[in-house]
Amino acid sequence: MADKDLTPEQEAAARASEAAEQAALPYKWTQTIAELDILISGIPGNLKGRDLVVELKKQKISAGIKGQPPILSGDLAHAILTEDSTWTLTTSPDGTKTIEIHLDKANKMEWWAHVVTSAPKIDVTKIQPENSSLSDLDGETRGMVEKMMYDQRQKEMGLPTSEDQKKADILKNFQAQHPEMDFSKAKIN
Repeated sequence: MADKDLTPEQEAAARASEAAEQAALPYKWTQTIAELDILISGIPGNLKGRDLVVELKKQKISAGIKGQPPILSGDLAHAILTEDSTWTLTTSPDGTKTIEIHLDKANKMEWWAHVVTSAPKIDVTKIQPENSSLSDLDGETRGMVEKMMYDQRQKEMGLPTSEDQKKADILKNFQAQHPEMDFSKAKIN
């Protein structure tokens, strides 16, 4: 059964089941379209960074206390940029410590359904992305988005789009160069 066929009760049950699966993981994680952050809390307060083993590889992750089985280990759902991915050990208010892992996604246009492939998945279609501004985009993408927004506004007002204006300008220039020709029945497609 597709998600769109679920009743509100079934949808709520699916979200609750997903939340319970995520809560059972030994870590918490959040993501943006470009990055993923993992928090592993409950690390004894007397430990230091040298007492931990954290390995961040392009397709694998492992994190835990030296001499113990890793708390988080497995194949990553997608590739990361290892040179831009980091980890730190911070002290929590209760005196324990937290391993904070920041992963820089290689594909910055993709939501992850899970951190490691062995973990339960989340429904990425339910993710509400954060609002972004045009200034966050590179110049070429920004120009394309601004043009699309302009054309949309023009269409809504029943006015010509930038492409229609361009064609009209070409015809106008051609008419100016050839006044001897009759353009009264000319149409541009």
